[in-house]
Amino acid sequence: MNVLQVIPELDAGGAERTTLEIAEAVVAAGGRALVASEGGRLEGELDAIGADLVRLPVKSKNPLTIWRNAGRLADLVRRERVDIIHARSRAPAWSALLAARRTGAVFVTTYHGTYNARSELKRRYNAVMARGAVTIANSAFIADHVAREHPGLARRIEIIPRGVDLGPFDPERVEPARANAHREGWQVPVGAPVILLPARLTRWKGQLLAIEAVSRLAPRDPAPVLVLAGDAQGRDAYVREIEARAKELGVAIRLPGHVGDMPGALMAADLVLAPSLEPEAFGRSAAEAQAMGRPVIVADHGGAREVVEHGVTGWRVPPGDAGALAAAIETAFSLSPQARAAMARAARQRVEAHFSKRALQENTLRVYRELLDCRP
Repeated sequence: MNVLQVIPELDAGGAERTTLEIAEAVVAAGGRALVASEGGRLEGELDAIGADLVRLPVKSKNPLTIWRNAGRLADLVRRERVDIIHARSRAPAWSALLAARRTGAVFVTTYHGTYNARSELKRRYNAVMARGAVTIANSAFIADHVAREHPGLARRIEIIPRGVDLGPFDPERVEPARANAHREGWQVPVGAPVILLPARLTRWKGQLLAIEAVSRLAPRDPAPVLVLAGDAQGRDAYVREIEARAKELGVAIRLPGHVGDMPGALMAADLVLAPSLEPEAFGRSAAEAQAMGRPVIVADHGGAREVVEHGVTGWRVPPGDAGALAAAIETAFSLSPQARAAMARAARQRVEAHFSKRALQENTLRVYRELLDCRP
């Protein structure tokens, strides 16, 4: 089985991480894994698992470049005898679809987000993600969205949630010194609670809402520290807005940028937030927090609603409601050690049962094999 995945870049993100996990599974199954991309920080990991990066300008939305990429991908498919082209983003998906039609390779997509369409033209552009022989949705929320946005277009929708690698994301494997190193790096005062919001710094991820919620908490000494861990990706004006709002409201924040050791960072946190203002396709940060036994609060919409069982593995609050988020934070801080331990056990068990990397890999390979078995 030779599988070519197509994704714009290989930097931090759920789609990028899933690309590596599926490449790993293909190689482990004795197949050939190729990734067409402009590359990024995850290139080394891709190479380490035995997959091949084919550097192409697939991030571009220029129609001429998309057309040329179709030819480049078709040549690659023929040269490497690719069986399946798996597209993970819209612009390269158009190139991949054309290449599949020219070569007879099986075309598969993963619908990684809601791809909001504000016009019919944008909806038609997005529709390429529903044109696969199978369209993989990473949550029931996304499956419903695909069916609603593109009625009758998707031939077959498979719900395969993103997975957490339960090896590194295991609280038993993180030494206390590793978690303490994060707290020291964040300059957290001794005894201060750490509230971690792991997400790229973009407005819809809810950083400003989190600052507002923390400002409404009952006074504590020492005061909690809100760690906003994620890349700004050039959004310098938004970073300045975050800093100004935190200063205005008297909230202690830290902006460490990208965190390479997320298991260690999660163990350094007393509470994890995922207060996205727009629906998440899945809710990977919440799943990772649960795998590490951390209490987590998510916005009650999108895929995150499927990840967190309210009151059992964490809490769900109305999106955009700073008061409700503050109340949930107070509830989390008030947990007894016994209740906190029980929630940690339930959270870990939920991820093991429903959201593991192994399940993601096995189900994706199953889809690949079924499609190849049906090929003439």
